[in-house]
Amino acid sequence: MFSTDDARHMARALELARRGQLTTRPNPRVGCVLVRDGEVVGEGFHIRAGGPHAEVHALRAAGDKARGATAYVTLEPCSHYGRTPPCSQALIDAGVARVVAAMVDPNPQVAGRGLAMLEAAGIETQHGLMANEAEAVNPGFMKRMRTGRPFVRVKLAASLDGRTALANGQSKWITGPEARADVQRLRAISDAVITGADSVLADNPSMNVRHAELGHWQSRISEADLQQPLRVVVDGKARLAPPLKLLDSDGPLMLASLRGYDCHWPASVSVWPAADNGEGKVALTALLDELGRQQINEVLVEAGSALAGAFISAGLWDELWLYQAPKLMGSEARGLLALPGVDTMAEVPSLTIQDVRRVGADLRLILTRQEKP
Repeated sequence: MFSTDDARHMARALELARRGQLTTRPNPRVGCVLVRDGEVVGEGFHIRAGGPHAEVHALRAAGDKARGATAYVTLEPCSHYGRTPPCSQALIDAGVARVVAAMVDPNPQVAGRGLAMLEAAGIETQHGLMANEAEAVNPGFMKRMRTGRPFVRVKLAASLDGRTALANGQSKWITGPEARADVQRLRAISDAVITGADSVLADNPSMNVRHAELGHWQSRISEADLQQPLRVVVDGKARLAPPLKLLDSDGPLMLASLRGYDCHWPASVSVWPAADNGEGKVALTALLDELGRQQINEVLVEAGSALAGAFISAGLWDELWLYQAPKLMGSEARGLLALPGVDTMAEVPSLTIQDVRRVGADLRLILTRQEKP
């Protein structure tokens, strides 16, 4: 169905799509390659929401050479008018002969209509080439389009014996500078970062992306173009009040609380009246639904053992990122997650290790839930 040349050009389109990793939110990351008579005549990727899509960048690069070409696109070309005209029409107007899409766009406004529009104009279309790879480029957008909720990563840092802080609360630093730079990059690709009021009261963090700490990613984006994630604090009892470092750094802040605040918050702060989960705590399912409505694609949970454990035990997570330092902190130190106990090994949930690599002196494990047979 697909040739080795098809796969090579789609792999290049996927490489281009990843270049928009830091700037396209809330839009998907998309790449496009135009090929005519075996020659690449145009390339492009979506840079930011409101700007030209990948196909338009590639068509502009190709000019008249786009006529009769094959377009390799990592996501089905759009068929509707949003902030930009439909890419399917642009491909039709340019005289493209064939379009190969890695996957159909799950956005209900597209969902096959773009390919149908191309076919109606006499353009040959195919899809399904490297679909899994294309899905992996946009896990948050795909999940939000299908479920209304963002893709959730829970980040944890612990010693070899699974401890996150000494008994007196000291935790700086368990992991090394390379691991901390890796977390900055993880924040940079996230649309929102969630933490809890306990962590804010204990550590007074900024929770923003610090350009100077992005390591080798600094060359990929300027500090001026860096998009700060929405910082979300779960503060059910409305315990927070200025001053906070959260207010001194760039980026919006949302407080999820069951109660009203007595203090005055600046304009950059929004207070979301959270739903009660029935136990006097913020309902995390409702919080994720709200973030989905705000077009948040990817969420990073950086929280203490209680809130992180609540996301894990409720099944409201997609990936667990564990940074493990070669240190032993002792049995009196604080544990990794607050999870409900189980009585039998059959009840113990199993996880699947997707990736293990060394980051400086530490290990980074990426885990997902183990699929049941």
